[in-house]
Amino acid sequence: MTVQYSITGAGAESIAASIEDGISDGQLAPGSALPPIRDLAGRLAVNPNTVAAAYRLLRDRGAVETAGRRGTRVRDRPATTPRSLRGLTVPAGVRDLSTGNPNPALLPIAGARLSPPATPVLYGQPPVSPELADHARAALEADGVAAEHLAVASGALDAIERVLAAHLRPGDRVAVEDPGWANLLDLLGALGLAVEPVGGDDDGPLVTDLARALRRGVRAVVVTSRAQNPTGGAMSAERAAALRAVLAESATDVLLIEDDHCAGVAGMALHPLAGVVRDWAFVRSVAKAYGPDLRLALVAGDRRTIERVQGRQRLGPGWVSRLLQDVVVGMWRDRAATRLVADAEAVYTDRRTRLCAALAERGLACHGRSGLNVWIPVPDESAAITRLFAAGWAAAPGSRYRIGSPPGIRITISDLAAAEIGPLADAVADSLSGTGTVSV
Repeated sequence: MTVQYSITGAGAESIAASIEDGISDGQLAPGSALPPIRDLAGRLAVNPNTVAAAYRLLRDRGAVETAGRRGTRVRDRPATTPRSLRGLTVPAGVRDLSTGNPNPALLPIAGARLSPPATPVLYGQPPVSPELADHARAALEADGVAAEHLAVASGALDAIERVLAAHLRPGDRVAVEDPGWANLLDLLGALGLAVEPVGGDDDGPLVTDLARALRRGVRAVVVTSRAQNPTGGAMSAERAAALRAVLAESATDVLLIEDDHCAGVAGMALHPLAGVVRDWAFVRSVAKAYGPDLRLALVAGDRRTIERVQGRQRLGPGWVSRLLQDVVVGMWRDRAATRLVADAEAVYTDRRTRLCAALAERGLACHGRSGLNVWIPVPDESAAITRLFAAGWAAAPGSRYRIGSPPGIRITISDLAAAEIGPLADAVADSLSGTGTVSV
């Protein structure tokens, strides 16, 4: 059904802004059909080319999509309304387990010395600190990731965007995990890239789903090595070997991006896919282990990809602050920080394991093999979230992360106290009673 919202504007930019306003305030709901170009042009007394240009702007921004005979519609999850920020207002007094954040008390950044003597870095000097490069290469190569070519980005999402932009163009299809990282799905929409969902389980992406996506002509594949968000999946050695075989056979011209966002506290060994195809990038963030505010991620990859990323950086920010890089190197070398990261990994593993065991005791299925989150399949997300609110708990609705996969809720365990596990499991069980509970 075509929307009744009154679109205004005389130029492409103002028309697009009017439609974005309607999306932002909810008057243009996901799936709403925009007026045909000629109809809207007649209503606004502008040239049809002006409306067509406005619709192109909105497509480029990830707000709308063209669906053949169905015309132009508001995207199911428009990038102008990030899914990670939508739909969850936590009432006062409710224990919030929906954030996905690490535990602040277990982050070394709290004790970092932020003012060490520094050598000034000037224009034209290498963008990557030699000390950071040496440490990163040793750590990555110990994990089986070739690290001859390195770049540094401002966090994992910045790194992924730069790698995608180095190879892809709007309209290209990208295989992603379903359910998957909400911010990544928003990013793909904003870049005008089409999504091809790939299902997964506790051992990583499903081989059959990846093979199907490759047959459908995807130009890139983005996978999470471990601590998959939101399910906690982690690629096993056997699954990684099978995925490498499929990629080697069918994806010589496909870009591969691996996201290792939870290195240090994932609680599972790494089994990388890096290097199996010509164009690849392996992204390792320091956010979950050392602190999100560090805004730093390492990018290892093939020479062409890394050169393209660094070349584009030179035309924008130039480089990630070498002062910031020095802070990260200092924490990597600091014994107290290393112990705190190891303690954090042990705490997160204990909380995940104990919560999953408590849920299983109550007959509930759940997933939480690694990382900071536990994923619980549910028949009705809204009912489960509402009942948990009433019991004093807040979880994240799975709709933020899903494309076509079954519903679920995500619980972040990073600052969950041991004494809270039993009451939380009881609350989850009660929230699912009478709703067709998904059992083990």
